[in-house]
Amino acid sequence: MRHPRTAVMSAVAGLGLVAALGATPAVAAAPSHAPTAPVTTAEAGYAAYAGSAENAASNKAFFDAVMKSVAEKRAAHPGAQAVTVVYNASNAPTFRSQIASSASIWNSSVSSVKLQEGSNADFDYREGNDARGSYASTDGHGSGYVFLDYAQNQQYDSTRVTTHETGHVLGLPDHYEGPCSELMSGGGPGPSCTNAYPNAAESSRVDSLWQNGLVAALANATS
Repeated sequence: MRHPRTAVMSAVAGLGLVAALGATPAVAAAPSHAPTAPVTTAEAGYAAYAGSAENAASNKAFFDAVMKSVAEKRAAHPGAQAVTVVYNASNAPTFRSQIASSASIWNSSVSSVKLQEGSNADFDYREGNDARGSYASTDGHGSGYVFLDYAQNQQYDSTRVTTHETGHVLGLPDHYEGPCSELMSGGGPGPSCTNAYPNAAESSRVDSLWQNGLVAALANATS
């Protein structure tokens, strides 16, 4: 849902989220202090739905950065039992409800990792106006964020947007060819799709990634 980022410091995961808002807007209008960068419906709604090799690499870079951050904290506290990914939502107050819903959805859908709001976060959410729409971004050094675009979240179901982007944090790539029942299908099913839940295959994939990937990440963190 975005054009390729030109800055070399960030790897950006494109969104491709889609869901109709219906008669009631999913989020409040952008607050008056929000950035005023121009956004067009075409750019915020339909760009990059086809996906790209760049997006796929960016999705993996974001997941790897979060996994590294979690592993480093667990290595420092080896007695910890639960695998918890901590997020900070303070920079996205307009979407606090959607972010909480997204965490709840993922926490009820997977067993190997949990999302929790708190300090010393592994990633954070941000909000604003961006012609590229919403996306997940990382600098590749354990610092990443999910950006939620005002215009896109008013046009599409905001909980689906947020839960989809959080799916990148947990390691899932976009799969635009999938049906509406597949959360990471993004814009493929069309704007009438409002599903905000991962299907069984997506949940299983996240569980497998965190069960197996964290072992290697912990080995690297303690070596």
